Amino acid sequence: MTDAGQTTLGSVVSIWRYPVKSMLGEELNAAELTERGVSGDRAYALIDGSDGKVATAKNPRKWPNLFGFRAALVEPVAGRESPSVRITLPDGTKAVSRQSDISEVLSGALGREVTLRGAAGGRAAPAQSEEYWPDMEGLDHRDTVTEFTLPEGTFFDCAAVHLLTTATLDRLGELYPEGRFDVRRFRPNIVIAPAAGAKGFVENPWIGHMLAIGDVRLSVTGPCGRCVMTTLSQEDLPADPGILRTAARHNQANVGVYVAVVRGGTIRRGDSVMLAA
Repeated sequence: MTDAGQTTLGSVVSIWRYPVKSMLGEELNAAELTERGVSGDRAYALIDGSDGKVATAKNPRKWPNLFGFRAALVEPVAGRESPSVRITLPDGTKAVSRQSDISEVLSGALGREVTLRGAAGGRAAPAQSEEYWPDMEGLDHRDTVTEFTLPEGTFFDCAAVHLLTTATLDRLGELYPEGRFDVRRFRPNIVIAPAAGAKGFVENPWIGHMLAIGDVRLSVTGPCGRCVMTTLSQEDLPADPGILRTAARHNQANVGVYVAVVRGGTIRRGDSVMLAA
């Protein structure tokens, strides 16, 4: 189906934001998109007191329980460089980013000295982080830890927006029926249910094209390579290396695509997604 030179690809079925890097996030009914992605996404991160690197579940040997924490904004983002965030600790205790002892509270829960830092605060140099690569065929490295640099002024690993289709999750589930390819494992920002009949890794051919969601325009810049985070346990999802192994075997370890926000605006659950002409 076309509309003014646009082809319907599907519709938005869920929107996600992760206010603190590598903690569990929150599902939204609507979100404001800017060039920095979903407003409030990765607004904060934990900084390791021993080496100054950004804490990430990409290195679970060093940070084994980040997925035991959940973060959610407690106030509107608009007009605030560092919106207040509520963090629920693994034991159910709640803390907020504005309290004076927040870093001490988080350090105690993690058993490691950390500082909660906002991305809006600015840094003298781009932040560094680490990634563990499991011993798995099809990955760029095997059984090693590598260091990477985050985009300047942000706590994103690569791009500001990760988009994923339910068709990709369904296809991976067909290839590995024992696995639970739950959207939470892949931490997307936008999840799309494709138009009827579309199956497989349907977002791969979108790379290099422009998507339209209402007035919002998104440029699909490349595939989203996945990592060990997808294999970790969280909430009711068990640890399962088969999740990443299946993606590596059948889609070069990619699950979804990265997009850049060309024109910002508000997107909502249920919005149509078009391939712009």
